[in-house]
Amino acid sequence: MSNNFLLKRWYKIFDKNKYRDIKNEKRLADNVKYYNSRIYNQILEIQKKIENNKELSFLHSGLLGDVLWSLPTIKELSKSHKCKLYIQIDKPMPIDFSASPRNVYLNKRTADLILPLLRNQDFLDTVDIYKDEKIDINLDLFRDIPINLTFYSSRWFSHICGININIEDTFLSVKPHNLIKNKIIVHRSPRYKGYRNAYINYKFLKNTKNLLCIGLKDEFQDLKKEINNLEFHDCKDFLEMAEIIKASKFYIGSMSPQHIIAEALKVPRLLEASPVFPVVFPIGPNAFDAYHQNHFEKFFKILNEKKN
Repeated sequence: MSNNFLLKRWYKIFDKNKYRDIKNEKRLADNVKYYNSRIYNQILEIQKKIENNKELSFLHSGLLGDVLWSLPTIKELSKSHKCKLYIQIDKPMPIDFSASPRNVYLNKRTADLILPLLRNQDFLDTVDIYKDEKIDINLDLFRDIPINLTFYSSRWFSHICGININIEDTFLSVKPHNLIKNKIIVHRSPRYKGYRNAYINYKFLKNTKNLLCIGLKDEFQDLKKEINNLEFHDCKDFLEMAEIIKASKFYIGSMSPQHIIAEALKVPRLLEASPVFPVVFPIGPNAFDAYHQNHFEKFFKILNEKKN
């Protein structure tokens, strides 16, 4: 038995601060070793392709929100490159991944729902399901880098590519919905995702008119328990969802693809901020987030009383 092992055991029992420091140093050394051997060469290769190629092909396997957050980076690169985006379906999730009850990041059904919205974007030359095409930039790399990801989600991808993005810019473009207009769009993520703020509820909306939930039927039914006058629209795909959000009075809800679309379109919006995973916050005018009920209600009132 080595002296080093015995010394660590001694620290664990008699000097817990020193033991914690040793563990942290070991973790950091392991991360640096992994980064240098597995990650950095990929970062260098991405930089080389951005500098030398006129066309860039991107791969993303989800989650859905992560695909949307990658768009500011692709849009910026599209100013100097022809950009193609390929969506990989049925990539297995890690066993301990808690943000979804499914066992894959994106299935075929979800991919088919998001493709119309992605194909509507002028900065994307091609959008399709991945079928072994040659890929220049694998956006899934952000999951492999040993860093703390609790910073603004769109920067996960700009850091991979080594570019600066202006997160005050829109990064989706759609026409307003022809029929469903001027609604207050309400959405709240399922409890299992951990994106809800336990300190906030939506009961104060029970006397508000013109509320529309766009999402899954079970999400609507759950919200309906607090907002009995809430209406529901079952969107045929995410393109129609974006068109409804574009035509809305404003959006209110938790972290979700619906919020990202509202953020991407820069419509007036109010985010139920997540204290568990604070990687999203509204940027730009008429954009609010709240951790506390009184602030949540105050910002809602500001948006609701604002004239279009």
